[in-house]
Amino acid sequence: MIKLTNVSREYPKRGYALRDVSFHLKKGEFAFLTGHSGSGKSTTMRLVHMSDRPTKGEVRVTGFSSEKVTQRHIWKVRRRVGFVFQDFRLLPGRTAQENVAFVLEVTGTPRAAITSRAQRLLSQVGLSTMAGAYVNELSGGEQQRVAIARALANDPLVLLADEPTGNLDDRATRGVLDLFWDINAKGMAVLMATHDLELVRRYPHARVFELDHGELVFDSAEG
Repeated sequence: MIKLTNVSREYPKRGYALRDVSFHLKKGEFAFLTGHSGSGKSTTMRLVHMSDRPTKGEVRVTGFSSEKVTQRHIWKVRRRVGFVFQDFRLLPGRTAQENVAFVLEVTGTPRAAITSRAQRLLSQVGLSTMAGAYVNELSGGEQQRVAIARALANDPLVLLADEPTGNLDDRATRGVLDLFWDINAKGMAVLMATHDLELVRRYPHARVFELDHGELVFDSAEG
């Protein structure tokens, strides 16, 4: 589902953000990507999302290769990969339903099906009664649930989440993580970046990748 093979990413002036990283996340797996700030987590997530390309090595995501997919066809990757950000990135001045509907409109969902589809997605994340609420009226946890519903709009095969609980209190964090587990239980692979090791310890059955200064130093599947 996600496979990095000897991947390095070097930036001018900054040097290497990742160096010779290899790992394979299989279909239906849930994994945490951990490490301190600056360890390379966000760089890894951008490479998997193919919003960035490796300097060396290959990234394969749902059958697409970073060495072969062109910028013209990158949308095909995005249709298969949902992305949840730390800062929600919702459209201000719009309701929860309008935020989800916007993605459906952009990706070509038939107009007659958009409203019902958006409502089903919000129901899936536990926000069926908040569809008409404006995003500024929602709590941080509720805003993140809207962002998750939006990320699920295209029925992706993989869900990426980059520090999705970084702006949430403990109760909202637990709710969002439980939601990710429910999504994963239905067969979707989930890769979540977090620096919160206490959070990782709460879910001992998840796979864990640890980065340190751009190098993969631990993979729980390898003991």
